[in-house]
Amino acid sequence: MSKFPPVSRMIPAGLLALLGILIMTTSLAAEDDLGSNPIRFAVIGDRTGSHVEGIYGQVVTEIARLRPEFAITVGDMIEGYTNDTAQMVAEWTEYLALLEPLDVPVYFTPGNHDITYDGMLPMYRRFIGKPYRSFNHRGLHVVVLDNSRWDVIAEFPAEQIAWLIEDLKQHADAQYTAVFFHQPYWYRTIADNKPDTLHNIFRTYGVDAVFTGHFHRYFTGEYDGIKYTCIGSSGGGADASPSGLLYHFAWVTVDTAGLHIAPIKMSAVLPWEEQTVGQLRTRYEIENRSFAFLKPAVFDENLHATDVAVTLQIKNMVNEECRDTIRWDIPDGWTVTPAEYPVTIPAGGTASASFTVSSPDKPYPVPRYSVTLPYDIGKTTTFDGNLEIVRDVPCTRATTPPAIDGDLSDNVWSTATSNLIGPEGDAPTIDPVDVYFAYDSDNLYYAVRCTETDMASIRAEMTEHDDPVYTEDCFGVMVHAKEGSGCQIYVNPLGTVYDQLLQEQTDGYWTGDNTWNGEYEIKTRRGDGFWTIEARVPLAQLGVEADTDDQWRVNFRRKQSRQNSFAAWQLPWTYDPQAFGRLVFK
Repeated sequence: MSKFPPVSRMIPAGLLALLGILIMTTSLAAEDDLGSNPIRFAVIGDRTGSHVEGIYGQVVTEIARLRPEFAITVGDMIEGYTNDTAQMVAEWTEYLALLEPLDVPVYFTPGNHDITYDGMLPMYRRFIGKPYRSFNHRGLHVVVLDNSRWDVIAEFPAEQIAWLIEDLKQHADAQYTAVFFHQPYWYRTIADNKPDTLHNIFRTYGVDAVFTGHFHRYFTGEYDGIKYTCIGSSGGGADASPSGLLYHFAWVTVDTAGLHIAPIKMSAVLPWEEQTVGQLRTRYEIENRSFAFLKPAVFDENLHATDVAVTLQIKNMVNEECRDTIRWDIPDGWTVTPAEYPVTIPAGGTASASFTVSSPDKPYPVPRYSVTLPYDIGKTTTFDGNLEIVRDVPCTRATTPPAIDGDLSDNVWSTATSNLIGPEGDAPTIDPVDVYFAYDSDNLYYAVRCTETDMASIRAEMTEHDDPVYTEDCFGVMVHAKEGSGCQIYVNPLGTVYDQLLQEQTDGYWTGDNTWNGEYEIKTRRGDGFWTIEARVPLAQLGVEADTDDQWRVNFRRKQSRQNSFAAWQLPWTYDPQAFGRLVFK
C-alpha cells in the first residue's frame, strides 16, 4: 500500500511508485510560487446516507472538467454499516470506479459509513490505506483525521491527538495547513461557545482551515482566524438550502492571500457565506422548536381517529412579522378542515391555528403542513412537518414487583400492547410481539414476548455492553420522562444491552450519547416459538419518580433479522419525543 491514498484510476505499478516518490519529496514551495501559481483543489462531500444514484458520478465528472491539482473527500463514500465482507468489497469496488474520470491524485477521509465498526477497518486499509495521515502539496500541508467511530469529541482517541500534535510540530514551516475529518465536532463545541480540544490544537499550531462533512448541508464559521467549512452532499440524501444549494462540491484556491473556498453546483460558483452556521442553527431551531401541537391527534388501539380537534402553535423566531398560509398535504383517507389557514405572526411572537382531522382507515402516511417563515432578516424559506399523532400505552402499577427472570407469568403482565406498525406505516411483516409496561415509585418495568416461527434463524452474537445489538434480533425502547432528556435501550435475545442518553441540543435537535451507561436488571428467555425480555429500570438514574396519572413519552420497536424489517409503536423512529406515543400511568 502506498503511503498516500490510491489515485482514482488504474495506473501501472511503476508509475504509481514514481508518483508517490514525487509527492513525498516535493518541498514546500516558496511564497512567490503561490503568488504566480496558486494551488487549486476540489473537496467532495458525502456520497452515502440514502444516496441518490447518478449524483456522485456527475459531481466527479464536473470536478474533472475543472482539472484540479488533486481532490479530497470528507467521508461517507460507501453505504457500509455491514459485517458482510463480500458486500464491503463490492461497495468499495463500485465506489472507486466512480472516480475514474479524475486524472489527478484523490485523497480520502473516513466517515461513519466507511468505518462503522472496528471490524470494517481492515477493508478500509485494503482499498484506501491509513485512516489518518498527512501529506504536503507544494506550500500546503494537509492533515486527515479519523473520527468515523466517535460521535463526540470527548471520545476522540488520545493516541490520534498525540499524533496530530507531533505532525503539526514537524510541519510548522508549511505556508498553510488544512485539516480534514468527517463528523463536525465544531458545530456543537466552538459554534456553541463550548471548549474544543481539536480547535485549541489547531489554534496553537497555526491551522488555517478545517473541512468536515456528515450533515449533508453546507455551512461555515470562522473562529480565531480559522475557516471552518462543512461540505454538504455530493450524492447522499439531502434537503436544499434556502438558496437552492443541494448536491455540490467545494473549490479551494490557495495563494499568498490565504485559502479561498466556494461551493459549486450546476456549474455556478456561490459565495463562501452561502449559509452561515448561525443561519443554519436558526433553521434547525425553527424546524425543532417553532412548531408544537398543543393538541395532537390521539388514535385508539385500532389506529383510528374521527373528528379529532388539533391545535398547531407556530413561533416566529426572527424580529420580522410573518404573513403566510398554513397549507396541508392530505393523503388519501384523511380529512383536514380547513385545508388552508392564513396566519399572521408578529416579530418574535406566536400564533395558533385549530383544525379538525379524521383518519378512518390508517394513520400513515400522515398529513403534512407547510408554511413560509423568516430565518433571518429578509430571508425566508418554507418549513414543513407532520401532523403529530399520539397513541397511548398503559403502564400498570406493580403492587408486587415482578420477578426479573424472563418468565412473564407475573400478574402485572396481564394487558399486552401488540398492534405495532410496519416501517412503511402499514401492517408489519415481522412475527407478532407483545409489550407490557409496569411501574412503582422507584422503577420502570417492561416485558416483551417476541413470537419467532423459526427459532434457529435468530441472530444474536453481540455479548459486550454497547455492542451494536441494533443490527441483530432485538427490542428497543425510548423513554422521555423529563424535559430535555431521555434514554434509549436495545436488548438482544442474549440480554446484551446497547443504550444511550437522549439529549436535546441548544438548537432543538436531539442526539444520542452512547458513552452513557445505565443500570438495569434484565433477563431473557427462549421458549417454543418465542423469546422474551423482562427488565427493571431504576428511575433514579433518569432523575425522575413515577406516580399515578403521569404521562411520559415512549416509543418502542422490535427488529427481526430473518425478515430484515421492524415493527414500531409510532413512526418515524427518531430521537425526537414529539414523534413518541404516551406512556400513561394507571
